[in-house]
Parts: sequence; C-alpha cells; structure tokens
Amino acid sequence: MQDLPPLLLARERIEHGLTANDLGKRVRAGELVRVRHGVYVDGQTWQELKPWEQYRVRVQAAAETLENPTVFARRSSASVWGIPIIGQHHPVEALTHKNDGGRSRAGVRRHFAALGCVDPVQREGLLVTGRRRTVLDLGAFLPFTEAIAPLDHVLKPDIARALPALTKAELEAGIESNYSAAAARRIRAAIKFADPRSGSPGESLSRALIHVAGFEAPVLQFNVRTTEGSLGYTDFYWKEAWVVGEFDGVEKYVKAEYLKGRTTSQAVVAEKNRENRIRATGLNVVRWDWAVLMEPGRLEAELAAAGVPRRRTRSAVIDAGARP
Repeated sequence: MQDLPPLLLARERIEHGLTANDLGKRVRAGELVRVRHGVYVDGQTWQELKPWEQYRVRVQAAAETLENPTVFARRSSASVWGIPIIGQHHPVEALTHKNDGGRSRAGVRRHFAALGCVDPVQREGLLVTGRRRTVLDLGAFLPFTEAIAPLDHVLKPDIARALPALTKAELEAGIESNYSAAAARRIRAAIKFADPRSGSPGESLSRALIHVAGFEAPVLQFNVRTTEGSLGYTDFYWKEAWVVGEFDGVEKYVKAEYLKGRTTSQAVVAEKNRENRIRATGLNVVRWDWAVLMEPGRLEAELAAAGVPRRRTRSAVIDAGARP
C-alpha cells in the first residue's frame, strides 16, 4: 500500500482538541492544507508530495467523506493501482448507475456504468475498477496521447506492487461489449501502439506525441556502440537522420535505483559526459523534459528542426514500374 500522509477530518476535530476556528487559522498560516471540504493534511507534507501523490491523497479524502460506498474509476482508480496518468489537476472520478450525463457531485465526477458491467475490486481499502478495466477505460475516454503511458505500464510487471504484466491479448479480451464501437476502436488503436519497452511515462507520452505529429517511428532503447564498446542506450533513434532523442526526467537524478550510489551532481555530470561521447560519434542529440511535453507543438518543432523525418504517405510512394 502506498504511504499516504495522515488525514485530519473536521468531524474528528474535537478528539484533536481543535475548534472550527482553529482549523481555519491553521489553514491561513499554511500549517494545514484543505484537501477537500472537511479534510485537511499537514501543510509541509503536502508541499513535499509529487502532483500524482497529491491526487492520490485527494482520492483518499473523497473516500473518507462520501456517505455511500463508491467505486473509483479511470484516473482515480489508476492512482490507486499505481498506474501513471498524464497531467495535473484532474477531478476525482467514480462510477454511477444513473445515466444522467456524468455530473459532478460533492467534488467527484461521476461516469455512468450499467449495473453488472463492472466488477469492482478492493484495493488499499477502496473500491476501484479492476486493473484491466481501468486502463481500458483510459484508452476509451482519454486522448490517444494520454492513454499510452497507462497501457505501456501494465504491459510490464509492477515489481513494487507484485502485479504481473498484462498481455495485449488479455487487454483485447476485456473490450467485449463493454464499450461503444467508436470507443472500442480507440482502445484497440492504443493497445496496438503500446510498447512495454517504454522506460517511463515521459517516454510513453513522447512516443505518442511523436506518432501523432507524423514522424517516422523511432527505434526504442537503441544501444550506441563504438569500437571501444557501448556508450549506453538512448530512448529514441532515427537511423536515417542520425538523430537520437532523450527524454530527461527527474527520476534519473533523484531516485536511488538510477543514482546507484552517486550524488545528484555526479549523476548530472555523468549524463553530460555520456551525451558528449554520443555526439562525438556524429549523432545529433535532442533532449527534452516535461515542460517541453506539456507545451503543445514544442516537441514537434524541436524534432523537425533536428531533421527527424516524417512518415511517407501512401500517395508519395513511387512505383518503380510506373512512368511519370
């Protein structure tokens, strides 16, 4: 189970020796943050959480205050399963059996699901849609570029949570009659494109944006080698253009499994030296980070400027036997 910060519920303030005025004062002083109506968390702890961790806390806060048992779905279910989602400031999402257009109530966006179509499971004390159903819903109802990271993730074992990899066949089998024909087509397109070789959500989003922008599909995890041996693997490689692409996430500079005993400064220097050795082979290196991915059109512009080729359209392929 994920380590979540303790929640302070307004209905339990008396047990903590607090009044409603005390809560207000502490919020104004920054000592507490109100996660949702009636739910608070320590201010400093909240600031130290990553955006996706804050979102998970908001899901937990909703579960603490909703009167009826609630099945969390889509992005909210994904956060409970540890499935990465793209973007920030998402609403808490849950299911409803009332087909009233999916209105938001009590700060929760409700999505219609017919009775008997969803078999919820209990995860970390919450009712959520199953792991397979969760990523299929994301494929059905999110933009293609946002649906890829969750699918890439479940195609690999989640070792930290002791969850097995799902196969593309298993994902396809879950579509059945649960979705409209249009939604099923969106899901199948995303499943077809998904790839377990993606090393991070940032790489998954990058690959999806590259595809949507019409560039040639890059080689993933390309091993740059010289006569002296390997210089390491790059995230993306376009042989025709002699260009390698690298998504520069913060994980490699802060997480222990990437640092391997080094300090952050040492990791930054090592990465720079590695890039210089790759450039010395004649390859052009294009690097980008989350800020580039979140700005529409920016990654496309940078790759185009580097000479990354576009996919050839069918009409542009010349038949060798045809006369002009």
